Amino acid sequence: MGERIYNFNPGPATLPLPVLEEIQAEFLDFNGSGMSITEVSHRSSTFDDVINDAADRVKRLLNTGGDYKVLFLQGGASLQFSMVPMNLLADDQVADYVNTGTWSTKAIKEVEILGKQVRVVASSEDRDFNYIPKNVVFNKDAAYAHITSNNTIRGTQWQSFPDTGHVPLISDMSSDIMGRTFDVAPFGLIYAGAQKNVGPSGVTLVIIRQDMLERVPGHLPTMLKYTTFVNKNSMYNTPPCFAVYVLQLVMKWIEESVGGLANMEQLNRQKAAFLYDYLDKSDFYNGTAAKEDRSIMNVTFLLQDSSLEGTFIEEALANGLVGLKGHRSVGGCRASIYNASTLEAVKALVSFMAEFERKYG
Repeated sequence: MGERIYNFNPGPATLPLPVLEEIQAEFLDFNGSGMSITEVSHRSSTFDDVINDAADRVKRLLNTGGDYKVLFLQGGASLQFSMVPMNLLADDQVADYVNTGTWSTKAIKEVEILGKQVRVVASSEDRDFNYIPKNVVFNKDAAYAHITSNNTIRGTQWQSFPDTGHVPLISDMSSDIMGRTFDVAPFGLIYAGAQKNVGPSGVTLVIIRQDMLERVPGHLPTMLKYTTFVNKNSMYNTPPCFAVYVLQLVMKWIEESVGGLANMEQLNRQKAAFLYDYLDKSDFYNGTAAKEDRSIMNVTFLLQDSSLEGTFIEEALANGLVGLKGHRSVGGCRASIYNASTLEAVKALVSFMAEFERKYG
């Protein structure tokens, strides 16, 4: 095998090496079945064990208790932008949304396309989404309050979640789920595309509180109802079996090898601090997110001389660092340092950045 590269892609993103090695070791003969996991029937007890263990590990890691159901869906977070209001927002109700970037904007648009009522109660668009709004006031009559916990494009993150009172909180956690500890109790629903922090592309993790299921209207198409997947253990149709299996292994890695979310968060904060400390000391690079709202998952920055960005990306790749180009909508640079990204990788990035600064600064 060739030498592995340091992968800072925003998603699909790096996976834990022990997980990849476990996949490799049992790929042709999964659990003594004589078949690959990609060949095992989703109706078999063999796959039942996989999907049930994945759900159980999610519940234990998040300490959900018995009030939540864990679903493994398809369509990414983008489909959840529609499914959330279709299932949980009646025509005579209004939902509160906080707009903190591209993905929030898309979620809001889907509510409007459905002809349902949405209130944007706070937005950071006035400063190009480089901060998280503070002291947001939510309406007591809102059906739910929706936030995007982490913003991959702008590099901002809710440091603590807002108090919505009795209004259920709903969050797109695609880019920071399982990256830190938090209290699940205020959340009516959490959704996350797996491909950034908990697995490969192809599966969407949905965690829904039992009482929210009472809202699901009967007239929705079968495949667009949360209750369909709750009643069939996420297997109304063939699920993305391989992606669920890899997610299960990532949950096992966090739980057993890392030692849980508290340890995972400590490692993530250590990595982020190492990179931000360097950025703050440099006159050559500038971080783009407000310091109090910086993400521990996606570090966005600019070069003082923007004409050097292309050279920076090219030389980074030549030095074994991939995925540092900023999102096409904003440009600049971005290092996605999700759970599986190691401190060694971040140190290698900072070493390269320092050498690049000496060379061109």
